[in-house]
Amino acid sequence: MTNPDAMTEMAAGYTAAWNSRSAEAVASFYAEDGEIIINNGEPWTGRARVQDMAAGFCADVPDLTLTCDDLRCSGSHVIFVWTFTGHDAATGNPLTVRGWEEWEIDDDLKVKSSRGWFDADDYARQAAGG
Repeated sequence: MTNPDAMTEMAAGYTAAWNSRSAEAVASFYAEDGEIIINNGEPWTGRARVQDMAAGFCADVPDLTLTCDDLRCSGSHVIFVWTFTGHDAATGNPLTVRGWEEWEIDDDLKVKSSRGWFDADDYARQAAGG
């Protein structure tokens, strides 16, 4: 069973890693063979691929600021609810995107698997200036 205090600390570190804009720091919260799937897309499997995913978000939103809005824990399952703000790199338009990740955590408090969700249509609309 995951300790809620330890998960709160881990989530704060994960948030700080995103805010550092270091894809390597973000990936360090994942198990070596961990993976993330965003909006039922293709999996990013392995820490190096998770790093690629994070680098892509940081390139698309170079001033990305992430907040942790809520955290729920049950055993090794964690829900990390977030909001990010910033500006789209291509258009300069402001973004406010809300979503969440559903994590399975290993004994070392590393993410084994993450299922991430956000409204991609709303994100595209904001990026386009709508």
